[in-house]
Amino acid sequence: MALMAGILFTASFLVFGISTFISTARIYPPNEVTLLDSRSVQGELGWVANPTEGGWEEVSIMDEKNIPIRTYQVCNVMEPNQNNWLRTDWIPRGGAQRVYIEIKFTLRDCNSLPGVMGTCKETFNLYYYESNNDKERYIRENQFGKIDTIAADESFTQVDIGDRIMKLNTEVRDVGALTRKGFYLAFQDVGACIALVSVRVFYKKCPLAVRNLAQFPDTITGADTSSLVEVRGSCVDNSEEKEVPKMYCGADGEWLVPIGNCLCNPGYEERNAECQACKIGSFRALATDGSCSKCPLHSYSVREGSTSCVCDKGYFRSETDPASMPCTRPPSAPAHLISNVNETSVNLEWSPPRSTGGRQDLTYNVVCKRCGPDGRRCQPCGNGIHFSPQQLSLKGTKVSINELQAHTNYTFEVWAVNGVSPQSPGPEQAVSVTVTTNQAAPSPVTSIQAKDITRHTISLAWQPPDRANGVILEYEVKYYEKDQNERSYRIIKTSSRNTDIKGLTPLTSYVFHVRARTAAGYGEFSGPFEFMTNSAPIIGDGTNSTVLLVSVVGSVVLLIILISAFVISRRSKYSKAKQDSDEEKHLHQGVRIYVDPFTYEDPNQAVREFAKEIDASCIKIEKVIGIGEFGEVCSGRLKMPGKREICVAIKTLKAGYTDKQRRDFLSEASIMGQFDHPNIIHLEGVVTKCKPVMIITEYMENGSLDAFLRKNDWALHGDPAGRYPARDCIGHEVPFRHELRPPRPGGSQHPGQQQPGVQGVRLRHVPSAGGRPRGRVHHQGREDPNPLDGPGGHRLQEVHLGQRRVELRHRHVGGDVLWRATILGHEQPRRDQGDR
Repeated sequence: MALMAGILFTASFLVFGISTFISTARIYPPNEVTLLDSRSVQGELGWVANPTEGGWEEVSIMDEKNIPIRTYQVCNVMEPNQNNWLRTDWIPRGGAQRVYIEIKFTLRDCNSLPGVMGTCKETFNLYYYESNNDKERYIRENQFGKIDTIAADESFTQVDIGDRIMKLNTEVRDVGALTRKGFYLAFQDVGACIALVSVRVFYKKCPLAVRNLAQFPDTITGADTSSLVEVRGSCVDNSEEKEVPKMYCGADGEWLVPIGNCLCNPGYEERNAECQACKIGSFRALATDGSCSKCPLHSYSVREGSTSCVCDKGYFRSETDPASMPCTRPPSAPAHLISNVNETSVNLEWSPPRSTGGRQDLTYNVVCKRCGPDGRRCQPCGNGIHFSPQQLSLKGTKVSINELQAHTNYTFEVWAVNGVSPQSPGPEQAVSVTVTTNQAAPSPVTSIQAKDITRHTISLAWQPPDRANGVILEYEVKYYEKDQNERSYRIIKTSSRNTDIKGLTPLTSYVFHVRARTAAGYGEFSGPFEFMTNSAPIIGDGTNSTVLLVSVVGSVVLLIILISAFVISRRSKYSKAKQDSDEEKHLHQGVRIYVDPFTYEDPNQAVREFAKEIDASCIKIEKVIGIGEFGEVCSGRLKMPGKREICVAIKTLKAGYTDKQRRDFLSEASIMGQFDHPNIIHLEGVVTKCKPVMIITEYMENGSLDAFLRKNDWALHGDPAGRYPARDCIGHEVPFRHELRPPRPGGSQHPGQQQPGVQGVRLRHVPSAGGRPRGRVHHQGREDPNPLDGPGGHRLQEVHLGQRRVELRHRHVGGDVLWRATILGHEQPRRDQGDR
């Protein structure tokens, strides 16, 4: 009884649950012609069922608009060997050779019905029978041919019934080729719990269409799914056949492969798939043209159906101009003519004219005249002068004139010329300049660096030209957005070798050129240098930018100080105080000797011995963070095979370097490669086998040491009398865990000056029961005593740089950290910084 109640509830749910899926207004594609739609039938469907009782049952349901819809359902899942048939009325095929059957249905999951696994099915069969008789009353099963077995993509369960969830399936099948006047469809149930929500039968056609001004009628698709029906079109009014128009009607009801076309006659245009006359003020010259065009600029027409327009007064067309081209006039003179004289050569450069006359065929002609000492009585230069690239029909705005006479005045005229210049020539199309040979202009600037990049500003700096050829009076910076390609640029003039370019757009690439000017004139612009603004500052204002810049530049200065320390330590015969001598004897036990890379005849040998060569493909440069002595300093990433990717600092050797600069640059890598300690900047490797030459070091994220200590309030404190109260030291040694790196020296003071900055650190960590920090400082023979300097101190590391050695100690004092800095005397740097 429980199973029967569940089946009955399922049947009622099949009926009433599907109403939410029904919409009475159904719009079908224009290429589908409906032959049967069970939802559009008024009243009962009256299809034939066999058996008439206990099989398929017609049920009426209401859709969301309370309009009745007729459906069929069956749910005989408890009894075996079900054979329930349902046949439609006779369906006329209407000339179609292939028809499509769309079935919407719901089906119950047999697994959700207990005790029916042997009798419940989840499929039903679809049949058809062609006939010229529309009055057949009985189902003769042997007359029907099977189309397919229909299975549900989704079936519903008892849970879906409880949640009022109905899973509606839609299946489409096709059958052909049909030859008789009509046909019947039949549905065979073999033991499923199913409801036929709607049945729709249709065929496809290619609808009436106009393509390429040719009209193609409605065409029924072919019998096969791959057949193409060829259809010939006819030209519309006021058009002519260029090629026989044809199209093919595909099996899916789409027009395919248009061949041939019709064209509107001259003076007419295609409008709304028709050919209509051009309006006043427009024209169409040829049948092969597109639609009617408005009369070009500076021209007009006075009647409909015009095939051309007349030019306004003062405007012209050349013989080769088409009727669709605007009437134009000669261009104005070129603008901003600049001359650069170099001995017996002159370089001319100018800007395009303010008015091109409305044409795109603008060229330039250069006329050379040799003049007397007073600049008058000029005459043509004659032969023997060389123009590069050429004298006439120049496309660009630059020309070089060579092989001129020395100490001679020349006047050069640059004419702007276009296709209608011969029809109205005039002096207003030229600009001239008078120069005297045997003067010098500066050479181009070869390198531009970006010192600072923010969202709206780029700070540029550059080196002077290699050949200034006189006093540089000023520099001219030309810049533009990369995608503008010099169509729109700006110029800034400055007397210094740096400038800030402001008002830029964030995340935009800009191209920069710089040239210098002397009394003789401007030199040539440098090559293009491209920089991109950022969404956030790379090196901006404030403490963060200072820390980042100082940390990178500090590494470079560190290398220079290491070299100086070595040279000074070898020459110095300085005698230390006894207490320091005892300490240094202890420090020198088991230490390796530092090797000066300048003792190698071949600097490459020192690099190979102390540094590792890195493939340039492993390095990714991300941004410029500073400018060093030899080139730019960048941040980026290093990904070695088999290792994780790390952040690195990348120092590059600028282009045009000398052998000495390359030797000095690589010597820094040779020095750093001799040290391997966590408190000394680590050398990852070098790139010497390709350009640019690079030194790769670890990236110092904490920045300069002095700024780092001030930020974290790790300064030395004491009372006005210089006394530091102390407590007994109790505890055990704790390793120092903050990673500090040698910072950038504080400013550019002379090494002999007293500086509060720290150039290298040696750290001690000593536990203590309490008290304030106390320190001892050695500097130029003076010593401040420190009572805490005893056997309890645990020296972690020290770094020797330049003229000083700084010893930094810290002690735990009741939870406080005590720092002790001791500036020691001269000492040669050492590679092994073991914890002794």
